[in-house]
Amino acid sequence: MLITACGIGTLIFTNWFSSANQITQGIADDVNERIYNQIYSFIQVPEQINKENYKIIENGILDINDEISRDKFFVNVLKTYENGIYSFSYGNTEGEYYGARRNEKGVIEIMRNNASTGGNSWYYSVKDDMTAGELVFKAGKFDPRMREWYKAASDAGTTTFSPVYKHFIMDDLAISSSYPVYKEGKLQGVLGTHLLLTDIGDHLKDEVSKYNGYSVILEKESGALIANSMGDENFTVLSNGTLIRYGIDRIEDSDFKEAYKKYYNQAEQSFCFAGKNQNIHINVKEIHMQGLDWVVISAIPYDFFISPVMRSIYITALLTLLILLLSLGIYMVITGRLLKPVDNLLQASEALSSGDLTKRVDIVRYDEIGRISESFNKVAEKMQYLINNLEAAVRDRTEELNKVNANLEDNKNKLQLILDSTAEAIYGIDLDGRCTFCNKSCIEILGYSSQDDLLGKNMHEQIHSVSLNGTQIPISECRIFKSIKEGRGVKVDDEVFWRADGTFFDVEYHSYPQIKDGKVVGGVVTFFDITERKRREAEIQYLSHYDVLTGFLNRRSFEDYCRIIDKPENLPLSVIYADINGLKMTNDIFGHATGDKLIKKSAEILMKSCRGDDKIARVGGDEFVILLPKTNKANTEKILERIKTEFSNIRVTAIKCSISLGSDIKESMDESLQNIIANAEREMYKDKTMSRKDVNKEIIDTLVETFYSRSPREKQHSKAVCELCIKLGSALNLPENEISILKRACNLHDIGKIVVDENILLKDSLSEDEYEQMKQHSVIGYRILNLFDDTLDLAEIVYSHHERWDGTGHPRHLKGTEIPLISRIISIAETYERILTKEGIPTEESKRKAIEYIKEGAGKQFDPLIAEFFVQMMEVEEP
Repeated sequence: MLITACGIGTLIFTNWFSSANQITQGIADDVNERIYNQIYSFIQVPEQINKENYKIIENGILDINDEISRDKFFVNVLKTYENGIYSFSYGNTEGEYYGARRNEKGVIEIMRNNASTGGNSWYYSVKDDMTAGELVFKAGKFDPRMREWYKAASDAGTTTFSPVYKHFIMDDLAISSSYPVYKEGKLQGVLGTHLLLTDIGDHLKDEVSKYNGYSVILEKESGALIANSMGDENFTVLSNGTLIRYGIDRIEDSDFKEAYKKYYNQAEQSFCFAGKNQNIHINVKEIHMQGLDWVVISAIPYDFFISPVMRSIYITALLTLLILLLSLGIYMVITGRLLKPVDNLLQASEALSSGDLTKRVDIVRYDEIGRISESFNKVAEKMQYLINNLEAAVRDRTEELNKVNANLEDNKNKLQLILDSTAEAIYGIDLDGRCTFCNKSCIEILGYSSQDDLLGKNMHEQIHSVSLNGTQIPISECRIFKSIKEGRGVKVDDEVFWRADGTFFDVEYHSYPQIKDGKVVGGVVTFFDITERKRREAEIQYLSHYDVLTGFLNRRSFEDYCRIIDKPENLPLSVIYADINGLKMTNDIFGHATGDKLIKKSAEILMKSCRGDDKIARVGGDEFVILLPKTNKANTEKILERIKTEFSNIRVTAIKCSISLGSDIKESMDESLQNIIANAEREMYKDKTMSRKDVNKEIIDTLVETFYSRSPREKQHSKAVCELCIKLGSALNLPENEISILKRACNLHDIGKIVVDENILLKDSLSEDEYEQMKQHSVIGYRILNLFDDTLDLAEIVYSHHERWDGTGHPRHLKGTEIPLISRIISIAETYERILTKEGIPTEESKRKAIEYIKEGAGKQFDPLIAEFFVQMMEVEEP
């Protein structure tokens, strides 16, 4: 009993301890994976911002000397990325510095540093139109060319991360992603997106504190701390301004530091470490980007899970000991009472073994020994009876044997039933390969009608003698027979079995030797039809090489194909780089389903425009590369023209398809194909830059045309509102430039309704859900107009034209003069026109009701002063 208790306790302890180890390891891996993913996403944002915007400066789209355009550009980019980005700026080779930042309260400010500021950094508030307001802060001298982020990009000649540095204003470490801007090969300046590293330590603490763990991020090469979850300082600044970065030695936990040394020396990324104070599980992830090489380390202590396990083991051991002591005492008491009846039983047994069948045991008490004694007496009586009645006993025994045989046959039938109920096909063979049994699944999968079709047949010749390519498989090479002869099991999943009708299927089979009395007497084979699994595997293989949306090569396969096609016999080798215009806008406005339609339609055009030997790859969300072997410049130009012609006649929803193209030709093996592709990409960006205004105008015109074609009523509404607004603007003595803006805003104030169902547009009364959908049109209009340079100044006006003077409007609940002036004018004119043209009301009556409605809404829905001007203007016009 003691041995049993110890064995059970050991088994329980082992299982508990193993489970705790696995849970600890899994949690440490999950925690570090989450930290890694979030940190990686965090540092990717500035690099993406630079890549999206450096061409705007490099190609001269933004005039850096135009203060208004420049300020709007930097503020708009910074507003787009609300979390994590401290500032977005540009420093040129003359030492000038411009951009936008978030101050300590998170409010965006415009930065300027040039001759007019005396080389100092001045910060301005931001007005509603995203231009500079009043001067709010003057910082000291600042030369961007001396900053780490500027020098890093200048030295690298490409996008890179700067070393971690102390921010010259904020009491915090910072890191920057910088991108050099060139013109005709000469450096013009550096574009930088800057991050503060304040919150990373708190994030690490939140992730690991629930497990009593800790985490650290540090630079791999220098070992300097980036952040930690223990609250230790990552840096300090001496009184003379010198920045001192702390390393791993700053961490107080000695076990963690020793575990880091093990990682540093052995490069293990997931391991258990037995420390002096505790055992911990370490998980390490490395983040590698241009100019950035970080290590993320997480540690979870085993004691967090092991302590409850040990308490359970101590309690179990104590209870087991108490039970053993109690059992021992009971045993001592009972043993004394049992000895005498046992002696009587032994004496009777000896007599019986010597042949005395008359000896019986005296039953002293009717307990266990008494019942055994009673059973012994019955056995003795039975034996005496059997000896005295042997013939009758033989007859009875024969009847019992018949019953046993019947049970054996029943068991055999049950075994066959079990075999037939399994989905797995099973058959057995003898040493000559003849079938000895098979189940129902085997018969059905192989296409036979009954066991008789297979029993006694050579299974190798029947289903396995021919390979997939039609060649014969000698029995000496049959892996089923080899496994049986060698006395070992084997698993195979790359062969086929043949059905009764002559067709084949992919099979996975397991072959095991059948052993009896230590000798191999045959084998048992189990198998599955894995045709469907093979098909899925082939599909997965296809998807790993081809883009699922277009069927073109994906980026990885394209890179492999470049190495294949880059041969002398394919020269001249032309490359076309294509970028779909307006895809992001399509996704933002009409959803990704429409965006996918645009991608598919573009892919169809590219396929239609190219030749059979040309190869197309989708290398980005909206980017394609076409390789044209044996194609000179003239033929390349013809294909480019075909593509442009096809795109000029295609629309998807309300978007007119267009594409930016660039090309280059490899004419010598001395030229790098990657450089040719890069040249084609640059040509494509030139095309996109040159045609940007035309493309944007064409897109906005197409949206308006589509919208008005769907709803002539809205077209008439827009025209009428425009006429009213121009009259009202003149009555208010607005300047010509503001009247021009008013006219443009009127024409586009309802452009967001392009996404509203046209059945809703036709209704005079809307349900609650329909009204909520209709309310979104001002938000959608803002998003549309904010995408184009020519309509950027109208976005805020359209966004606010359903706000109310008392602050109860939508979408932002602006109040009073917070609402742009032109939005307030459009609100009055639009409301008047809607009431005026409402069906079922006579014209004169509708004018009276419309004017009355404007009067009642003054000071509530409408600007009271503008409403008064409007009413006076309309009453003067009445006959």
